[in-house]
Amino acid sequence: MTEQQAVERAYRILITGADGFLGRSVVQALGQRIDTEVVALDVRAVPAERQVDGVHYAVMDVRNPGLAQVLREHRIDTVVHLASIVTPGKDSNRALEYDVDVNGTRNVLTACVEQGVKHVIVSSSGAAYGYHADNPDWLQEHHALRGNQAFAYSDHKRLVEEMLAEWREKYPRLAQTVLRIGTILGERVDNQITALFEKPRLLAVRGSDSPFVFIWDQDVTGAVMHALDGAAPGCYNLAGDGALSIHDIASRLGKRTLNLPAGLLRSALWVGSSLGISRYGPEQLDFLRYRPVLLNTALKQWGYVPRKTSAQAFEAFVAARQAQGRPLRVMAAA
Repeated sequence: MTEQQAVERAYRILITGADGFLGRSVVQALGQRIDTEVVALDVRAVPAERQVDGVHYAVMDVRNPGLAQVLREHRIDTVVHLASIVTPGKDSNRALEYDVDVNGTRNVLTACVEQGVKHVIVSSSGAAYGYHADNPDWLQEHHALRGNQAFAYSDHKRLVEEMLAEWREKYPRLAQTVLRIGTILGERVDNQITALFEKPRLLAVRGSDSPFVFIWDQDVTGAVMHALDGAAPGCYNLAGDGALSIHDIASRLGKRTLNLPAGLLRSALWVGSSLGISRYGPEQLDFLRYRPVLLNTALKQWGYVPRKTSAQAFEAFVAARQAQGRPLRVMAAA
């Protein structure tokens, strides 16, 4: 296909949360394509040094009804919806997080239907399944999405997925690809989960393996690109092969675990939260001990095979930290 032919059949894609961790990678990947026109939308202006040549940048909150006009002006046929509050700031609150995550998604869907968008790709999370003692050892796409009301991110992802299911019934012309993403690792990832691995001893809940399924950030981008390239719409767990327990992780880092009884840890979290010395309350206990473990069989049948397993993603993350002068692994004494 010639360059002129590619331009004539250009895809027109809008990305929400375009300056977030995932958004930047997706914008970069799409910016390389001559057959794609990209609108990168974020709540804040993207600094010039992070902008990609040929990409149109727009400043707008996903809750803004004016989103429909942006879709119309740019004749958007596909939306990649990544905007979400993953790690709340100190000034955040539950009402704001709900408004952005749930009402923001509703506004995106409403605008898509009004403007005849053909396909929406949504970044969901394994957290939508919830952190429960009776979760199956390996969660598959047909298992119930139960979330956890006490954990805002998990609860909101469940509510968003319930909304998406309703819209699939009401508006079948709007195809949906929903990616239930595991714990993302990458060269520049810093969040409350990676902070756990920085401790001299890794916190473990006695009697729980606290398994983690990891996905390398470039594999998340790869899966989004796979969906954009015509893969069948649907809901897919996005995680690397296998899982690592907290004890596996400690061993790979040359560290020990701090094994605390659930009751003691719950009390400590309650005290810390009550005194204002910790952002995390007792609701975080289940987040630590009942982590959802995602099976990626359907993902592979869909046609996308992650390039890194959970173990390989973790090792690549550790190596990146080492190269940055922020080693996680305890070095053996000479």
